[in-house]
Amino acid sequence: MRLEIQCQNRLGLAQEVLNILVSYQLNLRGIEVDPVLNRMYVSFPTVNFEKFQELMAKIRRIDGIDDVKTMAFLPSEREKNELITLLKTLPDGLIAIDSKANVTVINDAALDALSICRTEIKGQPLQTLVKGFNFQRWLDSDDVLAQTRRIEIHGKRFVADVLPVMVPNESGNEILAGAVINLKSESRLGLHMVAFKKGDQESFTTLQAHSNVMRKVVREAKKMAQLDAPILIMGETGTGKELLARACHAASNRINKPFLALNCASLPDNVAESELFGYGINAFPGTTEAKKGIFEQANGGTVFLDEVGEMSAQLQIKLIRFLQDGSFRRVADENEVKVDVRVICTTKKDLPTMVQEGEFREDLYYRLNVLSLTLPPLRDRKQDVIPLAEFFISRFATRLGRKVPQLTAKCSQFLQTYPWPGNVRQLENALYRAITLLDDAELDIEHLQLPSYNNDFGYLEQDFDGTLDEAVKRFEANLLRKLFPAYPSSRQLAKKLGLSHTAVANKLRDYGINRKSVKI
Repeated sequence: MRLEIQCQNRLGLAQEVLNILVSYQLNLRGIEVDPVLNRMYVSFPTVNFEKFQELMAKIRRIDGIDDVKTMAFLPSEREKNELITLLKTLPDGLIAIDSKANVTVINDAALDALSICRTEIKGQPLQTLVKGFNFQRWLDSDDVLAQTRRIEIHGKRFVADVLPVMVPNESGNEILAGAVINLKSESRLGLHMVAFKKGDQESFTTLQAHSNVMRKVVREAKKMAQLDAPILIMGETGTGKELLARACHAASNRINKPFLALNCASLPDNVAESELFGYGINAFPGTTEAKKGIFEQANGGTVFLDEVGEMSAQLQIKLIRFLQDGSFRRVADENEVKVDVRVICTTKKDLPTMVQEGEFREDLYYRLNVLSLTLPPLRDRKQDVIPLAEFFISRFATRLGRKVPQLTAKCSQFLQTYPWPGNVRQLENALYRAITLLDDAELDIEHLQLPSYNNDFGYLEQDFDGTLDEAVKRFEANLLRKLFPAYPSSRQLAKKLGLSHTAVANKLRDYGINRKSVKI
């Protein structure tokens, strides 16, 4: 039987109701309290009519009880059955896990997709069945964010939306209680999967943000992505600046418009200008048609300027004018062109110092530095190294049609302690080479073929053989060979190195360095 008790908020009232049930030797099956409506609900075994009348009369006489009536079901029973009905009718598989990644709820669609019985999976660790995502590591992280990942369960591939379940405590703070996983079969997604593949290459989910510093970058980037002001992304080579820029574009309302990129350091001034702004008819000998530049082609979308610190003074001036109102003129054309473009720039250089030294325009710096993000080097985000390594290993092994190898404990430790001067790009390249040549089921240190590196002295030769004098000469020859193209005479080179002309000339002769041997 189930009762709805309308009552006042009085301490000890529930205890008095329970005492009456105990006096009739009735086991309590359920009790619920609604503090908003001032209702109490109790469930107990059915009793005969005479005993029920006595029980109801005693409850009504309790101080603070306004009314008592029977009901068909408790609110929680209704909500539970509503949830069960919803889970049964949903076409996608749903799995709920607790804070230890154990399965608590699974619907029929998920059971069918996995070809597994409910008794085999409920209460069991989900991680033992899944490849491609570490649920326990995600749940144990400091800042649990929603994820969209490709995973494999029982040999079947899915796209999984992983959503954290948060429960507020008495103080109003949210506590992580587990997660809900929405499974979508790749084979069933069809055309939708094509769009996902494109977005997956450019979304925030590809950024392994397990460290606090990287999580902060991603949180800020997601907010900035919704705005139209320029973004300046700073960081060392190989930290993933372009990937972050593409993620910002994919998360903005410009996602369905072009994302076009230009490396400011790779093209001469005249070529870079025509690439950015286009040119008019007869702008160059042999041209008879006008051409749209990147800014026009990307109208409504995003233009990505890589290494903006390398931009020439002439281009800097023209870019300032464009950033003012979105208008410009093509090369050798008098007509004004106006477009709606969001500009995202990256640089590995220290732009404030370049501004002080007159190498970069101050007004352009402040126009670009409206919204700024700094990508930390990999050595400052050690928590991301192993997740990144596992991501790359899985991707490369799948691409090569091989079984995904496991990292040895020794190799994992080495990966986390290595300084990675080339950052994420170096890690990716090292693992790609290792997976390509690997014949074992485990990946160990010797498979990586990484040179020794010291933060003070740079790369060190692993198989050094010879005397100190030979090593010094080898270093000296390499240095002179690198400097000679910029200072192609013994006098210029001597002045640069602070040596006598005769000493440098002798060394160049001894090492066979001259205009013929060195490409200038």
